[in-house]
Amino acid sequence: MVDPTSDLEENIDPEDAPKCDVCGDPIVSSPTHRVVTWIDDEGSLQHRHFCDDDCRAAWDDER
Repeated sequence: MVDPTSDLEENIDPEDAPKCDVCGDPIVSSPTHRVVTWIDDEGSLQHRHFCDDDCRAAWDDER
């Protein structure tokens, strides 16, 4: 898995790339890649990846 805080390089293998939390597609070299991060109630960092703004908008969560 790629570090979610780093830039995604162009030569990332799709198997190693993060997956969109809505559609499940691997996010490889996407200029529209979005990440939502937050700290949960236990103090742990959480994050979700989205391949574009449409998937981000479709995410069914209160954040």
